[in-house]
Amino acid sequence: MVSGVLKSRRLKRVQVRLPGGSNTTHYVQRNRSIAKCAVTKKPLRGIPRLTNRQFKNLNKSQKTISRAYGGYMSHSALKQKILKEMIFDQ
Repeated sequence: MVSGVLKSRRLKRVQVRLPGGSNTTHYVQRNRSIAKCAVTKKPLRGIPRLTNRQFKNLNKSQKTISRAYGGYMSHSALKQKILKEMIFDQ
């Protein structure tokens, strides 16, 4: 088990009210950070922000975007890259 000092980084503390009126504390996994474009550093659309355990159980089509560099580069950065390559090829 992880020591208590490190647990706060990995888990989020949640207060839960029980039916008898008492409170208890549960620890839940934190969500992943937002996926960002490698070029523009803007958040990527279409990639869910779930815990690692939930993300692992998704289909491949739900984890990434189905195009070139999907899940790595934003659409605007990819457009610039394609245009730049077209200019250099001519």
